Amino acid sequence: MKKVFGWLHLWLGIASGLVVLIVAGTGSLLVFEDELEHVFMRSFFYVEVPANTAKQPLDNLTAYVQRENPKYKLGNITVEPEADRSVVYLLRKGKAKGSKNQLYVAVNPYTGKIIESIPGNKRFFTVVLDLHRFLCMGETGKLITGISCSIFVILILTGLILWWPKRNARKQRLRIKWDASFKRLNWDLHAVSGFYVHIVLLVIGLTGIAWSFKWVNNLIYLALDGNTKQYKVPPPQSLPVKNSGIAYLDKIVATTNEKLPYEGTITIRFADNDSLSLATSKENRTRHANVNDFLYFQAGTAKLVQVRLYDNDSKANITRKWMYALHRGSIYGIPTKIISLIAALVAFSLPISGFLIWMGRKKKKKPAAKVNVVKAKALPLDKHSDASIQYQ
Repeated sequence: MKKVFGWLHLWLGIASGLVVLIVAGTGSLLVFEDELEHVFMRSFFYVEVPANTAKQPLDNLTAYVQRENPKYKLGNITVEPEADRSVVYLLRKGKAKGSKNQLYVAVNPYTGKIIESIPGNKRFFTVVLDLHRFLCMGETGKLITGISCSIFVILILTGLILWWPKRNARKQRLRIKWDASFKRLNWDLHAVSGFYVHIVLLVIGLTGIAWSFKWVNNLIYLALDGNTKQYKVPPPQSLPVKNSGIAYLDKIVATTNEKLPYEGTITIRFADNDSLSLATSKENRTRHANVNDFLYFQAGTAKLVQVRLYDNDSKANITRKWMYALHRGSIYGIPTKIISLIAALVAFSLPISGFLIWMGRKKKKKPAAKVNVVKAKALPLDKHSDASIQYQ
């Protein structure tokens, strides 16, 4: 059986190695996406807080952004609770999806000036995510990454079976011999480091499959909600009221903070259909990652239409939110992100070390030197000689 698993591990690894290398490499960057982006693009996300100056109305900022970008429609507005944070807009061009039709705009809430505008396809982490999920190849790339992710799960399981030591070899299989030859060190880095992170990689792999195959989502919703389709809650119907004279976006933020009095990022999402209400989510930072409560408001008046709390959501929706946080390693903040980063880096190294192991085994040993055997000439033996007796 180990030979069968070894054969599977080898050839499935060769078939999926390059894709695993790309997905694991981009995944290691996405673990600390927010932190890295805020460090390298600090001027985009942070502003100086002037003394004795209040923030300008959100409605005024939004109207200015729309005037400056007439070819785009409002997608969402992100409002942070900290005083030194910019207001970030995501604008969309038409109904077509994709980063080419997106524009990120950061606005200083005190001066009302646009800090910077970044096209979606020029934003670094948008490109990284596209490579991670689609290999920058659309639905075809999504299928390839989904198949490779499924293969990676099999590789983890077969690798664990191949690693499993006998009693007298456990100590050897649990540590890396750093002073060994390159061949032995490479094997240890592949097998031993793979063993230590195999549970984390298994969780990442299994949760990643759900984003690649619709039937996996259907199974989750069938098992937990008794429905084969995803339970998406559309915004309730609510016709907008134009020119109401109400600073309704500021009122939405105020009502959201009143109804949900914990600290967290507020995101206002504009529906594609004008007959739908505005969906406003607030991240609950007092709990684990990806916990958001939703409020729905009428555009123009900020009348509260509906409340949808995380705790009252369907079991399948809550499970999917858990899966997303587990996949990204953000479930319990920095500690789990560090664990996820280490696992992703190990996963990135596995195709390389595995390829080197395979290449080492491919090299044939030099054939042993031929030994010339001189055949002795048969001599007639005396019937009673010692040699004759021994031969007989």
